[in-house]
Amino acid sequence: ACLLHPKYKSSRSSTYEKNGKAAAIHYGTGAIAGFFSNDAVTVGDLVVKDQEFIEATKEPGITFVVAKFDGILGLGFQEISVGKAAPVWYNMLKQGLIKEPVFSFWLNRNADEEEGGELVFGGVDPNHFKGKHTYVPVTQKGYWQFDMGDVLIGGAPTGFCESGCSAIADSGTSLLAGPTTIITMINHAIGAAGVVSQQCKTVVDQYGQTILDLLLSETQPKKICSQIGLCTFDGTRGVSMGIESVVDKENAKLSNGVGDAACSACEMAVVWIQSQLRQNMTQERILNYVNELCERLPSPMGESAVDCAQLSTMPTVSLTIGGKVFDLAPEEYVLKVGEGPVAQCISGFIALDVAPPRGPLWILGDVFMGKYHTVFDFGNEQVGFAEAA
Repeated sequence: ACLLHPKYKSSRSSTYEKNGKAAAIHYGTGAIAGFFSNDAVTVGDLVVKDQEFIEATKEPGITFVVAKFDGILGLGFQEISVGKAAPVWYNMLKQGLIKEPVFSFWLNRNADEEEGGELVFGGVDPNHFKGKHTYVPVTQKGYWQFDMGDVLIGGAPTGFCESGCSAIADSGTSLLAGPTTIITMINHAIGAAGVVSQQCKTVVDQYGQTILDLLLSETQPKKICSQIGLCTFDGTRGVSMGIESVVDKENAKLSNGVGDAACSACEMAVVWIQSQLRQNMTQERILNYVNELCERLPSPMGESAVDCAQLSTMPTVSLTIGGKVFDLAPEEYVLKVGEGPVAQCISGFIALDVAPPRGPLWILGDVFMGKYHTVFDFGNEQVGFAEAA
């Protein structure tokens, strides 16, 4: 990676100050290691003095080799900063370089235009959004995390986040990531290729009708999988039978893999059947649908292909934030790579499972931020979204 990108050379800088503390960061894809240094950093026409930053000396894997960028500018809260270093944004504020404690993103989705987008430090550009922003408070400082409501497919509620899900807005994530349960429903609805899970099919085959009957008899959905013996109930949700100690997590995963898979397949089936019951589907239709979903599970952290010719028939997918529904049309959530007959289309949704209490967690990456201009209001600790223009 280092051979293919411009590099920083401290010996050429008169404002460099040695620090030398070791540092490493693991990202969703890729990792870096190196050491801290201090220097003046120029962003646009602002000069941020004495900024602590990491000089990366190791960048294993393919991610950074193919990346067009030479570094990463962290804009999360200091709470998750490696080595508790003050992010460049904090120093801009402290050094009085900007008017308002706000930064905002516009990502240009028109690939034919020169300008890829705009990041404004210290305010909001009125030219790049329509109407008013909907603001939600930051619920946990680290990432820009907030509460999100229900997810809708083709206007129909899935019920998955009715009682709330956590979400983060993140320009450093290309796609839109969410729990496997719901990403499977979305990918099925848009005809995305997936992987067949025999474990899931077995659970549906053996217990599908039982789950359906229990839901119809108004059994608490969270208790169903423990009632039929696939999970143990911890008072709030089913937990897989696999007993894990922190030390022995890896071995536990291997030895109790069967119990884990059956438990999570059962929990997914409960949500899927619930969503279909809401739409008054027949029992036969419901069980067929759930069985189909078992054939369309997204490969973990993998991308799913869709048919470019089917764009016009795909449903709108919507997320509820601050009581407002934010729609994504097929051409906004499907990524087209290449032109003409060789063009390939990829679902903009990928599966990511974060366990409670931190999860379930959604990451609203560029697929979402491309459609919705995003304001990170540091002063009031809130995030705002409005339609991009």
